[in-house]
Amino acid sequence: MRIDNIMQVQQMYQKNTSKTKKNSSTTGSFADQVEISKTGKDIQIAKTALEQTDDIRAELVAPLKESIQNGTYNVSDEDLAEKLLASFGL
Repeated sequence: MRIDNIMQVQQMYQKNTSKTKKNSSTTGSFADQVEISKTGKDIQIAKTALEQTDDIRAELVAPLKESIQNGTYNVSDEDLAEKLLASFGL
């Protein structure tokens, strides 16, 4: 198929798109609205609070980090064995 007059085809497409835009802007006087539930607002508040808090509790980590660096951190063999068994459900 051969199209000889491309300009006429383009003009037809331009006329159709301008009519579509004109009709869509004037149809109805309704506006979109979004209403967020109380639960949604509470979740957003909780999410914001979590973003502002630190992931690591420095007051607990600092002493452990220091004892590891000093070489004074010791783990009991019995404690390690109990936790390993507990992790396997035994």
